Amino acid sequence: MAGVTRSFLFLQGVNSRFFTTLADALSALGHRVYRVNFTVGDLAFWGMRASTSFHGTLARLPAFYERVFAREAVTDIVLFGDCRPIHLSAIAIAKARGLRVHVYEEGYFRPHWVTLERGGVNANSALPRDPAWFKRVSAHRPAVATNTFRASLTTRALYDMHYHSISFWNFLAFPFYRTHRPANSALEYLGWGLRFAKMPGYKRDDAATIRTLLKSNAPFFLLPLQLDGDAQIRDHSPFKNMAEVIDVVLASFAVYAHENATLVIKNHPLDTGFVDFRKQIALAADKLAVRHRVQYLESGDLDQMLVRARGVVTVNSTVGLAALAAPCPTITLGNPHYNQPGLTFQGGLDNFWREAAAPDADYFAQFRTVLMATTQINGGFYSREGIGLAVKNSLPVLLAERSPLETIGEAV
Repeated sequence: MAGVTRSFLFLQGVNSRFFTTLADALSALGHRVYRVNFTVGDLAFWGMRASTSFHGTLARLPAFYERVFAREAVTDIVLFGDCRPIHLSAIAIAKARGLRVHVYEEGYFRPHWVTLERGGVNANSALPRDPAWFKRVSAHRPAVATNTFRASLTTRALYDMHYHSISFWNFLAFPFYRTHRPANSALEYLGWGLRFAKMPGYKRDDAATIRTLLKSNAPFFLLPLQLDGDAQIRDHSPFKNMAEVIDVVLASFAVYAHENATLVIKNHPLDTGFVDFRKQIALAADKLAVRHRVQYLESGDLDQMLVRARGVVTVNSTVGLAALAAPCPTITLGNPHYNQPGLTFQGGLDNFWREAAAPDADYFAQFRTVLMATTQINGGFYSREGIGLAVKNSLPVLLAERSPLETIGEAV
């Protein structure tokens, strides 16, 4: 809204300079920016910009938010991750007050995109589940060009380590804060260190397995694992963890898949290694007498395998979108926004192994066009170039009176 001053309240974001860069850009345009800090890391990353800190328990957080919203005349809140416990009451209060809720998340299409939606993302997204709607509005949206940039996992790791090393002092300044992650940062770093130390050997063995799979004419299915602590599993799925998912998928595969089919289970790149999936899978496969038909991978190029896979089983991962783009038959055990007739298999897991069909390529192209136009911002959270792009492309969306999803149907 040109000429109208807005008041943006920032909550927790990713561990990088993205939120501070975005806040500075909004401030330069004449808007007010303010921050709630929950950790020492939040304080350090935000610097000298206007802020307040919350030192209490979750039970006191709603009343705290009410005071801050009123005192700062908040018009918009900006946050990353709509399922973090510290964000839930802020979102509820903001919606009750009619404030705009801007939610960031990792991109639905990676690595050169981030997600920005109003109200919620993933299972909380306001995206319709109506194929007819997507087909209708896609005709009025041109394809979106992608500006690429170098996305460094090392830079992301360094930001994360810096944030959490500073947050070591939370026990003094923020004694009631509890992370939304399943393990504290020290344990996560230990797990990653031990797992990544073994990665050269894993990559060598996994590459040989993948070469054999790709050369063979025998069908194989993929089960890419998600993180137990991810909100997609913790809050938006019928499963407690990936161990349950593995058991369900293996049991169905053993009974209903063709005897010459292989199930390939691939671990998540950021798994800490605390759960011995290799052992769990071997024991379960032995009980079901399918050990010779199951492969476990710690590494490997999913895109390469998606081209040849007979099908992909996922709970609600964005890997499902990559599978649909391949195009590869896909079934979801949860209910992500892309779980729609014409995209994912609707006939149940037991039937999937023998009846899986590729998604409708035309409909996926239409669906992707609308998804890109309404939820995706070209840019990244960690590199200087990616942050610059994400900030530049976020500003029109943040400052618009209505969201892209609210306005996309107007041209129809």
